[in-house]
Amino acid sequence: MNFEFSPEQDELRNQSRRFLQERCDSAAVRRVLDGQVPYDRELWAGLAELGYLGAGIPEEYGGVGLGYLELCVLAEELGRALAPLPFSSSIYLAAEFLKAAGSEEQKQSWLPRLANGSAIGTFALVEDFGAPSPAGIRTAFADGALSGTKIAVADGGIADFAVVAAQSGDGLGLYLVELDQPGVTREIVGTIDPTREHAALRFDRATAEPLGDKADGWRTIEAVNDRAAVLTAFEQVGGAEAALMMARDHARERMAFGRQIGSFQAIKHMLADMYVSLTLARSNAYYGAWALSQQHAELPIASATARVSATQAYQQCARNNIQVHGGMGFTWAADCHLHYRRANLLALNLGSLSQWEDALVERLRQRPS
Repeated sequence: MNFEFSPEQDELRNQSRRFLQERCDSAAVRRVLDGQVPYDRELWAGLAELGYLGAGIPEEYGGVGLGYLELCVLAEELGRALAPLPFSSSIYLAAEFLKAAGSEEQKQSWLPRLANGSAIGTFALVEDFGAPSPAGIRTAFADGALSGTKIAVADGGIADFAVVAAQSGDGLGLYLVELDQPGVTREIVGTIDPTREHAALRFDRATAEPLGDKADGWRTIEAVNDRAAVLTAFEQVGGAEAALMMARDHARERMAFGRQIGSFQAIKHMLADMYVSLTLARSNAYYGAWALSQQHAELPIASATARVSATQAYQQCARNNIQVHGGMGFTWAADCHLHYRRANLLALNLGSLSQWEDALVERLRQRPS
């Protein structure tokens, strides 16, 4: 496989990077971290104005109608900037579920609002600790109403609607629920990274509607999760590279015993290990991008591979960035903890590292010889 982004996609990368550098510095991230605002609304509106929110949404539904490769580019730059936004919940998940399983009426109703930034969506799956499974879903749908509890729903406190996995008489299905109604209770859940809010959602006979016509719930969830895993991997690669560059710049500038600390062998090896891990993650993310753009049969393996290596790389780069900075790296004033927080949060989004490792092993076993 020989994969490269096109000149147009590289230009999108440059344009989005410039925009985020101007509009999403560490001060903007810290305003959300400190609880001043739940997310950066001005940045969200700016992304909508540039068409970035609608990059993966077809033109007939108010989007720009680009593709998954453009979404990969945007995901990497958003990860590099630590953007405190519900982009992944709305675009990687909610929009993808609507595109994959929604009825024409549901698409016409919600996709244009996701594209113009007037609505935020999310996906509610997990109900307990451990790897999600169809047997672990106890939330129930009957007579047009939903009852049950979902824990740690990404952006659940600010979302306008959720796609919810629930059981019914027909088996496991997907249901669309507007969250601003009496039957829904939200409780903010504390996480290591408050810039990406999570909430527990409790449904008590909440009005809901099936997503599409009796979609194959679990199969659709797996397919969308695989696509979201590739996009999340690019977000992690962007964050890992930003952490590496932060560590490199500090190693060049910081002096000790009359020398740059970057000249010390221990620091050199640490930075080299970060670079190797990042390069492997980027290679696997590109493999995932190729499989995603082609909707290739290799996508399940490629997505798990990208997810595992990107999670490992971001956590290593974020952790070592603190070490390179020394004692000051552990302080609130330094920005190192911003990447450490995000790296550890993303390591659990869409399932933990161990879950994706297990999935990769199982998918490789099932791969035709």
